[in-house]
Amino acid sequence: MWKVRSTEDGAMKILKMMKKRKTAALAALLAAAGLFSGCGSADGSSATSGETVGESVTAGSLLADSSEEAAAENTAGRKYSENVEDHTLTVLGYGEYTDYDILDIFEEETGIKVLYEEATLPEEMYTKYMSGAIDYDLICTSDYMIEKLLLEGELLPIDWDSMPDSENLGDIYMNLCQVFDPTNEYTMPYFWGTVGILYNKSMTGDEITSWDDLFNGKYAGDILMQNSIRDCYMVPLKYLGYSLNTTDKNEIDQAQELLIRQKPDVEAYFVDEVREEMVAGNAAVSVCYSGEAYLAHEYDENLEYVVPEEGTNLWIDAYCMTRRCHNTDYAQQFLDFLCREDIAMMNFEEVYYPTPNTAVYDQLDEETQQDPLIFPSEEAIANCEVYKTLDTETTDYYSRLWKLLKVS
Repeated sequence: MWKVRSTEDGAMKILKMMKKRKTAALAALLAAAGLFSGCGSADGSSATSGETVGESVTAGSLLADSSEEAAAENTAGRKYSENVEDHTLTVLGYGEYTDYDILDIFEEETGIKVLYEEATLPEEMYTKYMSGAIDYDLICTSDYMIEKLLLEGELLPIDWDSMPDSENLGDIYMNLCQVFDPTNEYTMPYFWGTVGILYNKSMTGDEITSWDDLFNGKYAGDILMQNSIRDCYMVPLKYLGYSLNTTDKNEIDQAQELLIRQKPDVEAYFVDEVREEMVAGNAAVSVCYSGEAYLAHEYDENLEYVVPEEGTNLWIDAYCMTRRCHNTDYAQQFLDFLCREDIAMMNFEEVYYPTPNTAVYDQLDEETQQDPLIFPSEEAIANCEVYKTLDTETTDYYSRLWKLLKVS
C-alpha cells in the first residue's frame, strides 16, 4: 500500500499550519567525546538493546497489542500497486517523516518514481521487510534496528563517492552513527532527537526536571507513557541509574516493578498520539519525542519539554540500502538527493526534527541554532545513550515482561 498523501485533522492540522520552521544541528552543541561516553552498554561491550515491542525474529511478537491499530492507520490514504515498474524505487519510512512534494521533484528530475510506504514502529518495519512480500530498496529506521539488520546481513554498503551532496552531512553525525554502524558504510543519518518529558506547567504548577515525577504519585491519572518497550522501560532504567542498554535481568526486573507500581497512575500508553493529547489538555505530563514536544509548544506555550537530569535516549534515524535493492544506482541517487540543501530544508520544515545537514544549519539565525527547547545543552545530555540492538534472550525477556505489564 503506497503513500499518496497523508490527511490531517484536528490538532495535527492546526499544529502543521502554525509551525514556524527552524532547524539546527548538534555540532555547536556536543563534543563527540562527551556524547559517546554515555553510549553503549553498561559494561562497554557491543551487546545489545532493542526497542519497542520485542525484537525476536518471529513477526507475531513484534508488534504486540499495537499491531492491529498500526496496521489500520497505515492503510489510510494509500494506493497499492502489484506491478512495480522498472523505473521505480521502493522506500519504507516512518509516517509524517517526509515532505511528499520532494517525491514529485525527484521523479521530475530523474524519471524515477518513488513508491513510499510508511510504518509506525521499527519492529513493524522489520516485520514488513523480513516478510519478503515487497522488496524494499531503501529503509529509514532507528539506530538499534539498523544494527540488527546489519548483523543479519540485510544491508548493502553505500558508495559515498557517488553522492557529492553527502558532504553536507556533519562529521559529528557520522561519528554518532558509528555506535550502530562502526565503519559508516551502511547508514546515512536523516534526523535525530531525544526522548524526554513534555509537561503542562499550568497543570503541574512546578518545573519538572526528573523522571521521579512520573513515579512519585504527584500526577496520578495525568501521565502518558510510551506504548513502546524500549522507550517505556528506558524511563525507570535511567531513573534507577542503569544503562538503557542493560541486559542484566535484575536491573530489568527493578524497572518492571516500578512500571507496575506506576500503572494505576497512567492514563494511557501512546506513541504518536502524545502530542495531540497534551495539546488537548488531556494529561499533565508525558514521555515524548523532542520534535513532537517542540510542535506542541508552538501551539501552547504552557507545554514545556525537558531532558531529565538522570539522562535519556538520544536516537538517530538513518537511511540504509537493503540487500534486496533492485537498482543501487537509483537508491544512491535518492540518498544523495535527500542530502541536497534545498531538499533537506523541505524535509526539516515538514518534520521539525533536527537535521544532520550542516548546509541547512548554516542558513539559520543564531536564535534558532541555540534554541534550548529543541537542543538541550551538552550538560543536559551527558547521560544520554543511543539504543543498541538486544540479544534474543534479553529481547524475549522484555517481551514477556511487557505483556505482563499490559495485563496487570
